[in-house]
Amino acid sequence: MDRHTLEHAVLQNAADTCARETGIKINIRLPEEAGQRADAVLEIYHHGKRITLEAEVKNRISTADTLLPLVTARHDPEKYVLVTPQVTAMMADRLKALGIQFMDEAGNVYLNQPPLYLFVKGNKNPEATRLPAVRRAFKQAGLQLLFHLLCNRDLLNKPFRTIAAQAGVAFGVVNWTMRELKELGFLEETGTRRNRQARLIRKETLLERWVTGYVEQLRPKLIHGRYQGPAGWWHNVVLDPETALWGGEVAAAKLTKHLKPQDVTLYVDRQNPNTILIEHRLRKDPLGDVTLLYRFWNLDAIPPEQDMAPPLLVYADLMATGEQRNLETARMIYEKYIVQLIRED
Repeated sequence: MDRHTLEHAVLQNAADTCARETGIKINIRLPEEAGQRADAVLEIYHHGKRITLEAEVKNRISTADTLLPLVTARHDPEKYVLVTPQVTAMMADRLKALGIQFMDEAGNVYLNQPPLYLFVKGNKNPEATRLPAVRRAFKQAGLQLLFHLLCNRDLLNKPFRTIAAQAGVAFGVVNWTMRELKELGFLEETGTRRNRQARLIRKETLLERWVTGYVEQLRPKLIHGRYQGPAGWWHNVVLDPETALWGGEVAAAKLTKHLKPQDVTLYVDRQNPNTILIEHRLRKDPLGDVTLLYRFWNLDAIPPEQDMAPPLLVYADLMATGEQRNLETARMIYEKYIVQLIRED
């Protein structure tokens, strides 16, 4: 059974369970029928009123998924519902606190559409639908390549060996990532070999998939360690991009002049990560407010923003924090820097 069939099964099961448990009526419309880009549109009927919600199916709901609808221009959170096989009680509380509506196959649901209000949590369904495993394009090497393709649109039409060298991945990674992107409907290609012309499509959805994949799959593998430094050590520090780059809240503050950073993120050169530690007297501390991650991109392919990581990565760092205080800054970065990355060619 293909992914689209399984996703429709999750939608149908969740809608049927919710309708059975609550007495409301739910119709499912395919996105092309409703003129939408979501996975489906749910029409909910309650006391003669029709409520229309964009539905997006997720294998499981992560931190990034809970924050993305609140930040991106694509979704009005009040008209958006996450649908997934199972929502844990803890995640149900988190989603409700953020105002993100959800529905699962076990009958857990949060809908806040006055006068309709539903909140059910704690139900378990051992027979929940199992969606396909994460594709390789959204695992570590594929995500590294995708980052380069999203940030450097000229790279896509280079020879595969050039793409591999610029992105720092094996030649085979380029081959199967391109194939998977095409299968998933994110890549259009015409011609062959030297006459090949390609372009990314559905880039808004692709970017969201990349952010979620980065938070879950790539970022944990980049962590060098947590550290603590002298109070306010990072204020007015200008970094050498070859050695380290600001990410996360510090970079976000520099890009927007809006946020007061509480945590510091640095992307350091993998071959020489300790230079920044010695220079700024950072000491190892598992509870420290400084996180060092290895830089995974090529500075020649994606030039730094002064001494900061690319805005897409800063945006993803904010998503990874799970902190609502970072939402407004993430939204500002999205509107100023990210929208131009997903503009259709």
